[in-house]
Amino acid sequence: HMEFKEDNGLELAREIIRMAIDNFSNRKGEVYIPEVTSDLIAGFSHEYIRYALGGRFRESFRPLNDAIIDGRIQGAVAIVGCNNARVPHDKYHNFLTRELIKRDYLVVLTGCAAIATAKCGLMMPEAMEYAGEGLRSICEAVGIPPVLHVGSCVDNSRILTVLSEVVQEGGLGEDISDLPVAGIAPEWMSEKALSIGTYCVASGVYTVFSGEPIPVESSQEVKDIITKKWEEKFGGKLEYVSDINEVLNKVIGHIQSTS
Repeated sequence: HMEFKEDNGLELAREIIRMAIDNFSNRKGEVYIPEVTSDLIAGFSHEYIRYALGGRFRESFRPLNDAIIDGRIQGAVAIVGCNNARVPHDKYHNFLTRELIKRDYLVVLTGCAAIATAKCGLMMPEAMEYAGEGLRSICEAVGIPPVLHVGSCVDNSRILTVLSEVVQEGGLGEDISDLPVAGIAPEWMSEKALSIGTYCVASGVYTVFSGEPIPVESSQEVKDIITKKWEEKFGGKLEYVSDINEVLNKVIGHIQSTS
């Protein structure tokens, strides 16, 4: 640990660099970087999604709402958060994404979760072959992948903006909590993931964490607050589920209960 103080920044930086140079000979060889690459389409902000659905002169979320209402799309799920060294790298992100799109759920991702699926080619239009018939028909008509890169790990608010506009478009309820949507942080690592999860819940989104237990699991009182009481007040709740298959089932069960 190198303690930083305001008056020693420059000298501390020099010392850290000297330590790194001295330690170079102790490195265990070159880092293995696979040569396999994959393309992706990024840039799906809420403005662009609205434009892609309605065109330049009629941009709107109406086509998305209609697709959900008539059952071609069952709902939408946001998968977010970092990777965790205690979980096989990218495993949970990609498992959930593949299982959801083949069941006609549109998946949106940010940050590390987005990179995980992009590496598997799921953020290209060709990935619609893995999607269910209903979702695939929408992707073909609009020309988008079934898995959308919505931004970096600090862009999760874009997802809430989309949900707000979907509510305003009408036909799916009066509040975000009425929508057939959910959020998942399957490999969460940083405490900021918990703060992001809480503001999603406060917006009315059912949110599930998996992988490592969240640090409130030891308190039954806190668990009751973030599930039952938050649901009563905000319409959303926060749950920790250790088994990834149960995460999938809980999310699908919640979304189906809103329809």
